[in-house]
Amino acid sequence: MTKKWFRIGLLGIFILSLALRFWGLERFNTLVFDEVYFAKFGNNYLTHTPFFNAHPPLSQYMIGIGIWLGSHIPFWHDTVNGLTGSMRSPWTYRWFNALTGSFIPLVVAAIAYQLSYRRSFALLAGLFTACDGIFLVESRYALSNIYIVIFGLLGHWFLLLALDKQNRRRSFWLVFAGIAFGASVGTKWNGLWFLSGAYLIWIVAWVIQGTHSFSNAKLFFTSPSMEEAGGRSLEAGGRSQEVGISTYSPPFIPSPSSESPLQNLTQINIFQMLFYLGIIPAFIYSIIWIPHLQLDKTYGFIAVHEQILKFHLHLGGNSSDVHPYCAAWYKWPLMIRPMAYYYQTAKSITEPLPVMGPPLPAGAGQVIYDVHAMGNPFLWWFGVAAMLFLVGMLVSQAVIPWVKEKRFSVPATLSVDTWIGLYLIINYAANLAPWVKVTRCVFIYHYMCAVVFIFLAIAWFVDQCLRSYYQQLRALGVTITFIILAAFIFWMPIYLGLPLSPDGYKLRMWFNSWI
Repeated sequence: MTKKWFRIGLLGIFILSLALRFWGLERFNTLVFDEVYFAKFGNNYLTHTPFFNAHPPLSQYMIGIGIWLGSHIPFWHDTVNGLTGSMRSPWTYRWFNALTGSFIPLVVAAIAYQLSYRRSFALLAGLFTACDGIFLVESRYALSNIYIVIFGLLGHWFLLLALDKQNRRRSFWLVFAGIAFGASVGTKWNGLWFLSGAYLIWIVAWVIQGTHSFSNAKLFFTSPSMEEAGGRSLEAGGRSQEVGISTYSPPFIPSPSSESPLQNLTQINIFQMLFYLGIIPAFIYSIIWIPHLQLDKTYGFIAVHEQILKFHLHLGGNSSDVHPYCAAWYKWPLMIRPMAYYYQTAKSITEPLPVMGPPLPAGAGQVIYDVHAMGNPFLWWFGVAAMLFLVGMLVSQAVIPWVKEKRFSVPATLSVDTWIGLYLIINYAANLAPWVKVTRCVFIYHYMCAVVFIFLAIAWFVDQCLRSYYQQLRALGVTITFIILAAFIFWMPIYLGLPLSPDGYKLRMWFNSWI
């Protein structure tokens, strides 16, 4: 694929994302789901109204900036409401999120390219991300999760760019990585898991290097008599090997020119990590709080964190008794319990929807408007399978030489695909595993930070299929891509809140747990 077509493809993905997020953005002239908090909070900064928020304030700053800018644009004001505390058009408190969310597929594509330098992998990663439902829904309303994801992903992209540079240019990108990670945590505390993923892959890189160095050291210190006794050549199946020296090659053989920036992780020492990805994120997180603490002087910096922690600890257990859409972490990967952000019924398409109020009684409504926070089912399901495939690939690379040669060995150079597998698995686990111990009520949108690595996993798998020598694998890659695109179109009405007949709605609710 040429650079020209690669750029055209990225532009097409961005235009698709932009169009889907902005089309009919004012459709519901009300506050949808947690807009009752975040849109109001954003407006509170403009009206200088003190308030308590159970999350760090960055996303509300962004929404407030969007409201301020939108209020000075001489259009988008055909419909208004006073639900934020001021007379505002829904466009004003939604458009900035829509614009920000449109860039997420491009950032995911940039990460994929920086991991592998494969344009096909990058385009697939961007396309699949653009075809997910929960990211589309979250982008179209004044909610906060878009910001935690985009800042966390930017932190990873800047880190990968830094690994590809040297000296001052590396420091430049590491500073930006630290800023982005700090902004992610400044949106919600679980943005810290993006940063923990960066630390974990760095630690793994050092462990791999240390293990390989230790193996070489054992060979270096072997005495000549031992070498003579233990180094005799054996013939096994037409293949010779030295006793005690691994000749196993992993399934993916890297070419000399195939390198990943992740291979340079050990060029960053612990002091650099602590400064660029420790002190800088902490500093950014701290200064993010300044405007909020100047507005609301009820609590200081320490006290407000104690109040936030107390709020989350007292939210209640993770069951439907607390909230009908509570969904424990193990329900997220297979999308067992998605969430309705908005549900209204009307007698006809031309009938105006109430700004607030319950839907019509069961059986009375002929048109259903539903905004469902659910992913693209086949994208998520195929992605989980791809992630398991990556786990199997890495395990096989460790187990096969152990079984064959009765010893653990680390190849001198890991292939690009091995590094990609390590990166995706570690970051997926870093963003999912902490939720295992969380006992408060959690929801499917908490999975957004982890599921982006699922998108990268299925994009990697499909790219491997499309680049395969075997026709059957290429056909499999095309089939998976088609199913993901078709599923996105099929479920699009409940992402965009388009009018549906009762039968059309039931057709898309495949399981009772989805309703």
